[in-house]
Amino acid sequence: MYEADSSIRARDGTRACADWRPGSWSASWCSPTSCTSAGRGRGSTSRSQLLAALERRLGARLVERTSRRVRLTPFGERFLEELRPAYERLSGVVDAARDTALGRTGSLRIGFQGTANEQLMRAITAFRRARPQLDTQIVELPLADPFGALRRGEVDTAAVLLPVAEPDVELGPVFSRERQTLAVPARHPYASLSSLPAAALAEARLIAPAPPAPAYWRAAQAPGSGGGARGPEAVTLQEGLTMVAADIGTMLLCRATADANARNGIAFVPVEGLPVSALGVVWRRGGATAAVRDFAAAVREARAAPSAAA
Repeated sequence: MYEADSSIRARDGTRACADWRPGSWSASWCSPTSCTSAGRGRGSTSRSQLLAALERRLGARLVERTSRRVRLTPFGERFLEELRPAYERLSGVVDAARDTALGRTGSLRIGFQGTANEQLMRAITAFRRARPQLDTQIVELPLADPFGALRRGEVDTAAVLLPVAEPDVELGPVFSRERQTLAVPARHPYASLSSLPAAALAEARLIAPAPPAPAYWRAAQAPGSGGGARGPEAVTLQEGLTMVAADIGTMLLCRATADANARNGIAFVPVEGLPVSALGVVWRRGGATAAVRDFAAAVREARAAPSAAA
């Protein structure tokens, strides 16, 4: 009976297992063995009903049924041949989307602020080696906008300065915990000191990150500045350092960023009594793809590995 096998044989010997739905339909092509086993399993009655519903919608018979077999009508042959390319394209789209969702293909856009330090570069290198099929892109984020590119979908994940207290952003591994330094002009009274206490920042005319960075985040990068009330504001790291060199203000930077940006005209003085600076890997809440999770794992491994400078 037809109920026992809902697969259909075309003239070329191909068998089609039908999953037809009123208003939407698909057909999967497979070998006679696999289709026969599929057709004789549970659900064949449901497939028969769906096929009958499609025939009613089309207004023509797609198959001829006998007690021994089911075969396509001439109309069904034409319909199936026209359907096959569209179905194969749709299957390709679905397969590609699945591969991207599982992190097998596609890209991963990684944002960073200021300087991509040793730990971050180790993580990126390890991730690229583990996922060579992915197009890994590295995007610099403005100092004044740590979360904007993430929200706009311009990056998939980012390494940003802490703290992170955004309701739509998830915080992953924290790394690169560094002592803080104060960037001052070479002629500044603090420039010759081996270190200075945190209390001295009250007189340091700190440069704070400009909006749209959140007020709490701006204040953390320039303690006591009130988000810029005590001094000028900078949009980028290089803008801030140029302002320091021009004796417009001073700027707090972690030790690694200070070392990477050493230049004439600026001295970097360690600050005692401040919490360490740290970076965190972030992504949009609910947006942790397999690639994002793998990158976060690479950061954890890089954090645990000994430093090359050690």
